[in-house]
Amino acid sequence: MTAPPPPLLSVQGLGKRFGAFVALKDVTVAFPAGQLTAIIGPNGAGKSTFFNVISGAFAPSNGSVSFAGRDITALRQHEFARIGIAKSFQITNVFKQLSALENVRVAAQMRVSRFALLQPRSALQGLVEAAQTLLQRVGLADVAHKRAADLAHGQQRALEIAMALAAEPRLLLMDEPTAGMSPEETTVMMDLITRIAQERTVVLVEHKMKLVMGICQRLVVLHHGELLAEGTPAEIRHNTEVKRVYLGQH
Repeated sequence: MTAPPPPLLSVQGLGKRFGAFVALKDVTVAFPAGQLTAIIGPNGAGKSTFFNVISGAFAPSNGSVSFAGRDITALRQHEFARIGIAKSFQITNVFKQLSALENVRVAAQMRVSRFALLQPRSALQGLVEAAQTLLQRVGLADVAHKRAADLAHGQQRALEIAMALAAEPRLLLMDEPTAGMSPEETTVMMDLITRIAQERTVVLVEHKMKLVMGICQRLVVLHHGELLAEGTPAEIRHNTEVKRVYLGQH
């Protein structure tokens, strides 16, 4: 029997309070390298808070977060990209007045020369080519010169993913990547996520269990801010507690 891959991201005793409200309580879970894992649970389960903590937006009230064996609990949010963690938010975060190509080029430029403002033309051309390749990967090559503001919602989400991939992350975190999408856009997005997960570790937050059952290797189920269950889709599907608190609501 082959040993499971080592965790790329792990949390130990993670907790988060907002005043008297406990959003997360003593969550301990690991995310294996090279796998696609979904964090699921009903509304109010603590998924978004968990995402914000592991992506550096919120500091935990207690517990620790580790990435590639390094404690990153106290790391500031902007430092996450430098160590190999990129994120895609539920609310699209792109430069609306720039073209799709310019959005990705800017993201790529931030990675290669964060502080070098004066770039030789040859370096910029290389970044344009890299941006074109990323747009091809996410299915946006034909709208490369279209303003981001004029793209459909699903295309804007794909553009944001291309921008995240420009940082060449080891870990991609995604917060409800299909939120607000039509069924057709959802299908395209899930196909894209599956392809991305073949190349790097992906952790996504999603409340639609059926959506992730067929594409994820692992599921982590939260309920009332606590870890309810974790395992393969088959294990989660047959978990009595998950059925009681989650599946019974749909």
